Amino acid sequence: MEVHRELGPGFLEAVYQEALAIELEARNISYQREVALPVFYKERRLKSGYRTDFICYEEIIVELKALSQLTGVDDAQLINALNVTRYNRGLLFNFGASSLEYRRRVENLRESAESADKIKNINLTGVSIG
Repeated sequence: MEVHRELGPGFLEAVYQEALAIELEARNISYQREVALPVFYKERRLKSGYRTDFICYEEIIVELKALSQLTGVDDAQLINALNVTRYNRGLLFNFGASSLEYRRRVENLRESAESADKIKNINLTGVSIG
């Protein structure tokens, strides 16, 4: 929310991505940016791949958009990233609207709860991502 509060709507996605990276670093949230994700078809790696904006804590996909509103295509992009990585949790942020728009996706609630137990001791008090 801090990124949207500071910048407001109207910038390209790359601007929000860079600003969010600054916020994640400031809050000591581990992340990888612009991660290449291979895609396989019948056990063969395709030359075409996929790239996700962020992976946080080595298990949460974070996709950013800068659109007037999110659509099913944007949801599908997050779902595809989760399928390719086999991660269970993802966040989709849209900085293009007048208010920050976000969606959370959990693919396998049981596995996600178990992995959340691993990181539950991390102090996120006062942390606002976005």
